[in-house]
Amino acid sequence: MVRALLMATGTAIGAMLLAIATPAASAQDLGQPRLATVELRAGMHRIVAELAITPAQQALGLMFRRDLGPNDGMLFVYERPQPLCFWMRNTPLPLTIAFIANDGRVLELADMRPFDDTTRHCSRAEVRFALEMHQGWFAQRGIAPGFRLRGQPFEP
Repeated sequence: MVRALLMATGTAIGAMLLAIATPAASAQDLGQPRLATVELRAGMHRIVAELAITPAQQALGLMFRRDLGPNDGMLFVYERPQPLCFWMRNTPLPLTIAFIANDGRVLELADMRPFDDTTRHCSRAEVRFALEMHQGWFAQRGIAPGFRLRGQPFEP
């Protein structure tokens, strides 16, 4: 009886260690589909943004993604302006988030650390849009608060 209990305990511990040692699954491994995209313009720079529109798409965001094209990102689109908060649970890519007004103006930017599920990055203003890009993408192109992005859905 004691031997069976020890064997079961050893097996359980082995399974836990294997789970801890196994790298996180990629988006494809989890079947995370690429979402529909929209092309945005930041001056002369082109952005291909996946559209996170539904609550399920927004909740998943860029979790588990191990790659993102150099000008690719994710645009979170909400029905009405509201305070928005984001975190980096299960997200291995370092990102910068832009909180964006209805007319495409960048209101604020925040850098986000990979796998950080304790820090919340929240907009100070009510917004309908948030755009996640590679960390530093905006700064490398001189894009700061006040800069206006172009394209759908910012055009009247």
